[in-house]
Amino acid sequence: MAKASDNKHEETIVKKVARKHGHEGHGSAWKVAFADFCLALMCLFLVLWVMAARSAEQMEEVSRMAQGQTINEGAERRVETIGGPRGSLIDRHPVPAQGDTLSPRRRFTNGDDDAELLLGKRRLESPEDMQALARVLQRLTDRAGLGNNLRTEVTLQGLRVMLHDTDKQGMFARGSAMPSEQFRALLQKMGPLFSQIENQMLILGHTDALPYRERGPSAYSNWTLSNERAMAARLNMLAGGMPQGSVLQVIGMADRAPLDRDDPRAAVNRRIELMILSTRQAENLAAMFGMPGEVATLIDGVTTTSEGNTPFNLLQPGRRPEDARAVRAPRSE
Repeated sequence: MAKASDNKHEETIVKKVARKHGHEGHGSAWKVAFADFCLALMCLFLVLWVMAARSAEQMEEVSRMAQGQTINEGAERRVETIGGPRGSLIDRHPVPAQGDTLSPRRRFTNGDDDAELLLGKRRLESPEDMQALARVLQRLTDRAGLGNNLRTEVTLQGLRVMLHDTDKQGMFARGSAMPSEQFRALLQKMGPLFSQIENQMLILGHTDALPYRERGPSAYSNWTLSNERAMAARLNMLAGGMPQGSVLQVIGMADRAPLDRDDPRAAVNRRIELMILSTRQAENLAAMFGMPGEVATLIDGVTTTSEGNTPFNLLQPGRRPEDARAVRAPRSE
């Protein structure tokens, strides 16, 4: 009887208990985390795809320019300027490579002996001097592969240099103030050339008559584009070594002065002009916007200023600008 009692006490009872609190973290929460990861990954791929599409579009524009297709100004998209990206307050202009004054500079060589023709004169005044400068500029543009994009003309004011688009080659990207690599290289080669002479210049930007789609007083227009292109030309010549004092004015003309009046949208109307002024013309132009000279009483209530402050509307036919005098009313006290 005792043995049977001992066997009864040796029986083992196993009780299974489910502990739910130890595995609650392995429920459906991982599915939510995985969904968030997939969403972030999809957004990343979408951003990369948009960037790749933008790069392909830019490469297509560069390829189109290289193949000589016609470049329209503002029909497609808004301009990308020479400064920072849209929304940026920091412009990324090239930094001038040399000084800011008309003091004597190092000789311009760089393997190009064309500029040696100008070393004998610091000031170009006669038509022969301007013709010599025109020949040098023609050689520079020929070497840059832009010989067909140059026109020069000797005028009463000095030398008019027109760097224009053609049907096969443009100076700037479509609707943009970013110059092509060839044009940028040419402008920078002109910098040291203009550093050897003391003549001042006007830089004028021109566009064709193709308007931008955006309208309104604050919308981007050909006026803004022509100003930015003229400024881009100035900056690149400064980067090549031209002194800042060489530029008297930077002007945007939009489509107001086309070379081809029969076709306002012609490629030749898109251009940068450099007007190399004689000393007299530069002084007269600067005096128009500066302080008046000596004032003398002409008649009672009317005064006249000294030479150099002559408005164009007071010039008579056949009369030289230096012979005219500006008439203005006295300042009221």
